[in-house]
Amino acid sequence: MDARSEAPRPLRTFDAVLLPHRSLPRRAFWLLLAGLATGLGAVGFAFWSLGAWPVAGFCGLEVLLVWGAFELNYRAARACERVHLDDEALVVSRVDARGRTVAAHFEPGWVRVEVERRGEDDNRLLLACHGRRMELGAFLTPEERSDFAAALRAALARWRGAPETT
Repeated sequence: MDARSEAPRPLRTFDAVLLPHRSLPRRAFWLLLAGLATGLGAVGFAFWSLGAWPVAGFCGLEVLLVWGAFELNYRAARACERVHLDDEALVVSRVDARGRTVAAHFEPGWVRVEVERRGEDDNRLLLACHGRRMELGAFLTPEERSDFAAALRAALARWRGAPETT
């Protein structure tokens, strides 16, 4: 058989990156911090001029604490989860805030996507395979977890239904 007459191999892939939501972009953060520093600087100067100079130091400390809290929040936002399905495996890669990656491999033919209800307005998204369970998207909203579960189930159904080629 001629190589040109072979049927094209079906694409059985799914790739998604799950990221924690951050409502304040960096530019807005710097604007907020500048406004806070300006306002607290004025308050600190007013108290300094009245002779209550320690208040000015506390105003500066407040600005530093707000900056530090936001920096910790942005560092935590570097964490993400990548879900990749190809012809061979379903791979879940977790990247923590320090950039360390841990990957888990699942057999697509056997993996189950479960949405476990926890209370009236909460749920957990789990992958289960051969007695192993792994939670996904803990930082997503319950609706986002349900939507992602439906998309992953559809991708796995396409994977299972695709004809095998050699």
